[in-house]
Amino acid sequence: MRTARDHTVGQRTWPLVAVLAVTGACASFMYTLVMPIQAQLPQLLNAPREATAWVVTITLLTSAIATPISGRLGDLFGKRRVIVLLLLTLIVGNVLAAVSTGLTLLLVGRALQGLMSGVIPLGIAVLRDQLPARRVGGAVALISASFGFGSALGLPVSALIAETMDWHALFWIAAALGLALLVLVAWIVAKDTAFATGGFDYIGAFGLAAGLSGLLVAIAQGNAWGWTSPATLGFGVGGILVLVAWGAFELRLENPVVDLRVAARPTILMTNLASVALGFSFFSSAVLFPQILELPTSSGVGLGMSLLAMGLVLAPAGLVQIAMAPVAARMNNTVGGRATLVTSAVIISLSYVLALLAATEVWQILLANAFIGAGIGIGFASMPMLIMGAVDATETGAANGLNSLMRSLGTGSSAAVMGAILAASSAGGSAPTAAGFHLAFYVALGGAVVAGVLALCIPKPLPVRAVPVALTVPEPALDDGVARH
Repeated sequence: MRTARDHTVGQRTWPLVAVLAVTGACASFMYTLVMPIQAQLPQLLNAPREATAWVVTITLLTSAIATPISGRLGDLFGKRRVIVLLLLTLIVGNVLAAVSTGLTLLLVGRALQGLMSGVIPLGIAVLRDQLPARRVGGAVALISASFGFGSALGLPVSALIAETMDWHALFWIAAALGLALLVLVAWIVAKDTAFATGGFDYIGAFGLAAGLSGLLVAIAQGNAWGWTSPATLGFGVGGILVLVAWGAFELRLENPVVDLRVAARPTILMTNLASVALGFSFFSSAVLFPQILELPTSSGVGLGMSLLAMGLVLAPAGLVQIAMAPVAARMNNTVGGRATLVTSAVIISLSYVLALLAATEVWQILLANAFIGAGIGIGFASMPMLIMGAVDATETGAANGLNSLMRSLGTGSSAAVMGAILAASSAGGSAPTAAGFHLAFYVALGGAVVAGVLALCIPKPLPVRAVPVALTVPEPALDDGVARH
């Protein structure tokens, strides 16, 4: 029987999903926004290359910190409200970057842009709250695919803007996009009706930010500083110690910023561990394939393509991710999230096998990268469904935020590991060798295999429970003799 809720919510299904999907794609677009001008930043900002590297690093850092904290804030104060707040920070960050002439103001703007990543787990939680249960799977699959879609399409778009306009135009256009999304979210996304209880754990949030900062800085800067340098060891070991102390503190609280007791549930724990491995394997392709396409042909491994041409070759992977969204939703409904995640790992593994056998022509890289896009489109769609099947509705924001953080740790460590492997093969400052790329492909393949093994250890998930949305239709009056239930 079709209820009033189904009819009311069904009318706004596609506008809601579309707005949240574009918002998620906008968040991932911030990662690739400055890629076309990264090599020119030292000259543009009159700063050393070691300092300008932070233009990319600081966005990854604030992104990792924002996802679990934003999820908890959304559970407490309303997911729609926090999404609006994050869009406002995105607009402010882009305006600051657009008017910047030096490194300091640009870094502040880029840090604010990174906070936008918190909208992805919040958007997934909104879908669970506001859609009929039967439509949640497909919508979540599309939102999950939007992350890779935004990154893949963002690269050629950014390259085109950078080649035809002043570099500040990148940020003005991103600010305009954020403003448009702010209006659409305020108009289309309904106010929350389900809230978590308890206050916000400010000490826990600060401890999480401090620990993650130390660990991620060590990962991001390890190649530049040296993996055994005092700075790398200091940040890395210090970050781990802070996180251990933070975990002990959180377990003593009734309402922590990240409930580690929930995170220790077998389904969530194994899904998050698989997320780290899958994120590692996925982002390896984002490090390796662009270098093969861009390196000069004289290097013996490169194809000598421009940044714009390289972006166009890799962009189809984003379209494949979007195309796989309905496939992933059907698989989640028929064979379950665990089997879907295993399938994702198998597809990505086969993609790296293909790259190991042949990655010397443009069409071969395009094909392998498209298959990786298909695997990621399926895998990233299965993870939120597995998570939501194991938590209550008031925990979805924080739980999905933690899962996004695990993926971020995988992607961040992948960039560092792949960079170290290629750097080791390029002795004397030469280009990386074919042997270096082959070793990197083997390591990425290992990450996909590990993800598949971990996915096999996930228990069978429970069905996702939808949260009723309060309607403004008044309840009909009942006779005194009729009992209320």
